[in-house]
Amino acid sequence: MPRSIWSGAISFGLVTIPVAVVPATEDHSVRFHQYHLEDMGRVRVRKYCEKEDREVPSEEIGKGYEVSRDQVVPVLDEELRELPLPTAKTIEIVAFVPAESIDPLRIGEGYYLQASGAVAAKPYALLRQALERTSKAAVAKFAWHGRERLGLLRVREEALVLHAMRWPDEIRDPGGLAPPEVRLSDDEITEAEHLIDRMTRDDLGGPDFADHYTEALAQVIEAKREGQAPPEVPEPEAGPGKVLDLMAALQESVARAKASRGEDTEAEVHELPRKKAAARTTARKAADTSAASGEKAAAKKAAKKASRRSTAKKTTRRPRTA
Repeated sequence: MPRSIWSGAISFGLVTIPVAVVPATEDHSVRFHQYHLEDMGRVRVRKYCEKEDREVPSEEIGKGYEVSRDQVVPVLDEELRELPLPTAKTIEIVAFVPAESIDPLRIGEGYYLQASGAVAAKPYALLRQALERTSKAAVAKFAWHGRERLGLLRVREEALVLHAMRWPDEIRDPGGLAPPEVRLSDDEITEAEHLIDRMTRDDLGGPDFADHYTEALAQVIEAKREGQAPPEVPEPEAGPGKVLDLMAALQESVARAKASRGEDTEAEVHELPRKKAAARTTARKAADTSAASGEKAAAKKAAKKASRRSTAKKTTRRPRTA
């Protein structure tokens, strides 16, 4: 586990939980330095003092705030650590919200919160289990790196995780980015739902979620180190021509998703959209009602004809004589 980068406490009502903040993620990116390509000499950025025209060592460098061109106020790291803020050494929980209600766009870097000492074990476990049972996340305020920040506390397995959050005014308005309004058929939406179903997974493991860029870059570096030519770019697989019809593209995508899972790629019967199915049911009922009405009308007409014949026979009979 990497070393702690901050220590303080979680303030949970009247409960205090001493914690240490530990990075929760790792960066495996390949790093490059700058070199002079003619002789491969290292190119460095040196820190010079403008007034003395000399290179300055790190221990002589500090922070300063420029009030004006002629006035700079020095600010020491010790002063930043002792800011008159309740959140300077405390992650102060200010609210609890449903975990799914937080816009992912507001969530930033994640850190593990490690209980500091035996005294923190019980309140730490209490907060973790309470968040887990209620499916809630805690919104907190804390001060890091020269500013007060919002944070999100959530549960990950047996640990508490703190995410830095962006303030509401740091999220740009997406207005004007959406395309003009378009009309979509029920069949197109239903087919898109089938594609989503085929591409749904329970985990994000496997070769589809590996960092192939870093792997390819490592191969290039290794080949050049051994004096060999870099690997050639593989030829892309031949695919069908550009599909202009949206429904055809969706159906082809569903077939490919099924094939990638080793499923049968024969055409499958999809359920009709609800509106169309309901319309067909209504039409069928109307047809049945019309047929029944026709049969009733024909029966009435036949009954009237029979009644007329019977009346005519009675009137043509001769009276009996004594």
